[in-house]
Amino acid sequence: MPLRSGSVLLLAMLVLASVGCSRLTFVKPKLERGKYTQVAPDYQVREDAKDQKSIAAMNAEGMAAQQLQQGQLDEAERQARLAVEADPKAADAHTMLAVVLQQRGSSKAAGVEYEKAVALAPQSGTVLNNYAAWLCGNGRAAESLPVFDRALADPSYPTPATALANAGACALLAGQPAYADPRLRRALEFDPDNAVALAALAETEFRAGRYLEARAFSERRLAAAPPTPEVLQLASQIEQKLGDTAAAARYVQRIRAEFPRNQTVPPGETGQ
Repeated sequence: MPLRSGSVLLLAMLVLASVGCSRLTFVKPKLERGKYTQVAPDYQVREDAKDQKSIAAMNAEGMAAQQLQQGQLDEAERQARLAVEADPKAADAHTMLAVVLQQRGSSKAAGVEYEKAVALAPQSGTVLNNYAAWLCGNGRAAESLPVFDRALADPSYPTPATALANAGACALLAGQPAYADPRLRRALEFDPDNAVALAALAETEFRAGRYLEARAFSERRLAAAPPTPEVLQLASQIEQKLGDTAAAARYVQRIRAEFPRNQTVPPGETGQ
């Protein structure tokens, strides 16, 4: 079933929980919970729409999105469930419910809703990217890669940089750098400030011992989006390898100042 698209932007670029010990950080504005960027679909009431159930579902989806942005998770879930009840065959309604459940920490239940959305819209790039990101965020990184590829095969998918960056970062988690690198670089061709791709490329260059290249990607990542402790930690480690201990120490101080509850500091530094 095709997704409704257009005027009501849900503004839900989600970040899933951290996986393992990876420093890769998938960034979205304001709703940060972890690693992977997801994009909820857009909605538009068709001019010829006469199906009252469909209209009711879209209205509830929009309300759910607003409540989610405001941090009102109980009401967001209530509205998302109303959307699914109004139009059980709407993939975007199931996606919205999955988004809310995920924010509530109900990852397993969110996965069920993402799977329903994929069954209803098996060629939708947005739906497939969301499901693949959920797979990756739940310890199934290798399984997510062909799903990202399916998302990229959708010629109408409006944000290919998102799926490319996610696919590349998840490939690193799956131990497939040869798959990751071209997708990450392709993501930057679409979106030079894609924080996910920049962070992942900084990580891969660091692992490969190319510290100047890692510094360049790290600095671009820090300029592109608000920092995370992991991004600052990697920046500090890069500077240590390049022999700039003063710069490395400044990044450590930023971690302590900006993330006082975070106890992670680069190796060789104390947590005092």
